[in-house]
Amino acid sequence: MSANPVPATPVPGTAITGCLAPIDKDGLMDLIAKGKADPKAVKTLKCRTVAEGRFRHLNYIRNLPPYIVDEPPGLLGDDTAPNPSEASLAALGSCIAVGIHANAVARNITIRKLELQLEADINITAVWGTGDTSPKPVGFDAVRIKVDLDADAPKADLDALVQHVKKWSPVANTFMKPVGVDVVLG
Repeated sequence: MSANPVPATPVPGTAITGCLAPIDKDGLMDLIAKGKADPKAVKTLKCRTVAEGRFRHLNYIRNLPPYIVDEPPGLLGDDTAPNPSEASLAALGSCIAVGIHANAVARNITIRKLELQLEADINITAVWGTGDTSPKPVGFDAVRIKVDLDADAPKADLDALVQHVKKWSPVANTFMKPVGVDVVLG
């Protein structure tokens, strides 16, 4: 960490400079120890999705305010929030960023800037199975992620850090491996 840690909540009117707002290294080390002590621990994550109208959905996770997902006008939505595919890119980018930040802290690397640019191409002509259903890939074929990282370590170490994070990111692994999805009328 930096010799001058940045407060987690900056004072209004001040700019954060020098490094990302720090995470609790002792808390991180505790999480690491718990993971090593019980490597088979599994946590079930839950989301309740409620259709609000048209293509806007409220997603309830834990006790947080609803996370809204919508579609753009070109896909007949109200354009009030990211669409499901964009939300999946946001989840992937956030997971990779969390992994980079946590692993940097664990390795005593100070990060001054961390920004990810994600993009993926998607064929939308099937229109959720109501349009052109001729054989074609459905969903993303590939996701391209560019990491803009300014940190106090050699480039080779940062490259290794990014590859390590890709290997261990839960969301990246969800994208990279076949995952069973069971959808039943309930």
